[in-house]
Amino acid sequence: MLKLKQIKKDYATGDFIQHALKKISLSFRENEFVAILGPSGSGKTTLLNIIGGLDRYTTGDLIIDGKSTKKFKDKDWDAYRNHAIGFIFQSYNLIGHITVLENVEMGMTLSGVNSSERRKKAMSLLERVGLKEHANKRPNQLSGGQMQRVAIARALANDPKIILADEPTGALDSKTSQQIMDLIKEISKDKLVIMVTHNAELAESYASRVVKMKDGEILDDSNPYNDDKCKGNLNIDRTSMSFLTALKLSFDNIRTKKGRTILTAFASSIGIIGIALILSLSNGFNIEVEKFEQNSLVQSPIIISNQTVKMDENTFNELVGKANNHKYPFDKVIYAQDDIVDTIIHTNKITNEYVDYIKEINKENISAISYIKGVNLNLVSKNNDGYSLVTPSSNMKGSSFGQLPIEYGDGLTLNNYDVLAGTVNNDALGLVLFVNSKNEISSEMLKQLGFDEKADFDDILGKELKVALNDDYYKQIENNFIVETDLAKLYNSKNSMDVKITAILRVKEDKEMIALNDGLYYTPALAKEIISKNNDSKIVKAQKDADYNVLNHQSFDDSVSKEMFLGYLGADIVPTAIYIYPKDFETKDEITNYLDAYNEGKKEDQVIQYTDMAEMISTLSGNIMDAITVVLIAFSSISLVVSSIMIGIITYISVLERTKEIGILRAIGARKKDITRVFNAETFIIGIFSGLLGILIAYLLIIPTNIIIEDLSGLAGVAKLNPIHAIILIIISVLLTIIGGAIPAKMASRKDPVEALRTE
Repeated sequence: MLKLKQIKKDYATGDFIQHALKKISLSFRENEFVAILGPSGSGKTTLLNIIGGLDRYTTGDLIIDGKSTKKFKDKDWDAYRNHAIGFIFQSYNLIGHITVLENVEMGMTLSGVNSSERRKKAMSLLERVGLKEHANKRPNQLSGGQMQRVAIARALANDPKIILADEPTGALDSKTSQQIMDLIKEISKDKLVIMVTHNAELAESYASRVVKMKDGEILDDSNPYNDDKCKGNLNIDRTSMSFLTALKLSFDNIRTKKGRTILTAFASSIGIIGIALILSLSNGFNIEVEKFEQNSLVQSPIIISNQTVKMDENTFNELVGKANNHKYPFDKVIYAQDDIVDTIIHTNKITNEYVDYIKEINKENISAISYIKGVNLNLVSKNNDGYSLVTPSSNMKGSSFGQLPIEYGDGLTLNNYDVLAGTVNNDALGLVLFVNSKNEISSEMLKQLGFDEKADFDDILGKELKVALNDDYYKQIENNFIVETDLAKLYNSKNSMDVKITAILRVKEDKEMIALNDGLYYTPALAKEIISKNNDSKIVKAQKDADYNVLNHQSFDDSVSKEMFLGYLGADIVPTAIYIYPKDFETKDEITNYLDAYNEGKKEDQVIQYTDMAEMISTLSGNIMDAITVVLIAFSSISLVVSSIMIGIITYISVLERTKEIGILRAIGARKKDITRVFNAETFIIGIFSGLLGILIAYLLIIPTNIIIEDLSGLAGVAKLNPIHAIILIIISVLLTIIGGAIPAKMASRKDPVEALRTE
């Protein structure tokens, strides 16, 4: 079954070569008890290690079941040790941080035996060696003889063909030694047992064959054997340690060093804590910004006007680049400026086709829409001391006079304004008065409506005014038109339209940026009615035929076009601007997608561009917050790098502490990659623990952080750690610890198993 053919083993130390084995040739029977006897330094342990696959021969051949091992790779030797060899060591070599039962199971675990089967077999072996009741104890709770019995049970676990015993009774008293030798002799009845000893009496008493060695050579063989007729074939399954097994081994080891593990995890978690706090603050402030945007920017309209500014990313970068690269010239010369306006200004040609396209927009996505035609409402109010024309002036200090948008669903006004009095009905011919947060409008507008410093809601509500139509407001004298200045005549004209203020509205408290200024607004229905009547007026007809302004006989220019002036007169024209008010940020994206779809395949001069103020502001604020977050995280990441280096040092210390365990695992068939996996599992556990600890501490620190921020800014509960961020940080912690421990783990796998077993 086993044959050594001219085995030679040399150890080189610099230029000096030590010949440990000198062309040893031996053959062994399948069932016999062979004692290799010799003094210290005779080469007997080296021979045993070569037979067991722990050490490699220099020349010669080790033949197992008729198969040469000359071409064996590491994985073949690992499988050979696991399935064909059982080691019994003088110092027991049990893994101290796992139980007796788990020590016996380890070889079977590497063989892939399922848990129930290996548990059953391990208990049976412990019962055979008389230690069943000690199965759940740690090795250090047993006596020397008991630990050697555990080692014997472990050696038998995978039912190997060969048992190798290296001075199995060297650390035991005579009585215990006898018990152990009796047990080993019993095992030799159906297995090949090769025992190394320097005790001649022990060898003669128990072994069926004694091989004497000295200075690396065979001196005598009491019962030689020749197996030239052996035609066997070695076929051994590969070994494999699962990551779960590696995790358990490492976890059991970590439990014996709780204090150090906690300190290591805490030190490693400092970077995680810092980044978690930064992310929680960034996340919290982003949420606050989003709240602000939702409350203040969501009703900011998407504006489609005759001209728009093309401030896309490329244009912005070009402008910034020119500014950053600017150098002051030293020569005394004036140059022509680049016309950047041509680059960033786009002229929209709004057509009836485009207006029809806008009208087909999904109304569920918008709260309101305005078609701006610039119509001028000639509104006359009757006051106690006469009549006044209600119209914007320089004294109004921001109060507006314009048209309400067409509303859908809850609409723009109900979302952003409280109705203080009356009702809002966009389908009625009426007026709506908007006041600011202090119930104010400009003193000039209040005066035009017929009031001095203040007015009760009851006086304002139902206030009757008259709309003077064009044929009354503009008097034609031959080819000239002049404005009627007799307001009483306009007010009392039978053609004038009666309108009333039907509602008073005020911006809601939580709306920081409102869509409409305070002032007087007329309903879309009223605007439509006035355009319908004024479109056929004399002045509109005359203006359509004329290429000049019929009021002042001046030519039109870029500031005031003929189309714009017709809109001012109330003609039914293509809108000069369209304001679309989204319901929320999500529907805004759908609206912009709809607008973009119109431009697909069109030439540059046919493209209709729009201005999305909410997007510009939110992008700017988001970019600023992201930039600050990235910078702070970059600083905090330095501690993560330091933590990774520290983990590498701690893992290296663990490798040194567990060197003997490495040798034990290699002796029972663990591969190099299994050893790497054990230490990767250890760093994985530390990484998980470190990440969880960091997140827990961060959550605790968020409490005082929020208290401080609230005291400083009045914002409550700003810091909020996103659970997704927490999970990502834990994953980063694990990855960094594994990376930090990768080199020491690789070093552990390359340790020589023979040297590792000698480590104390």
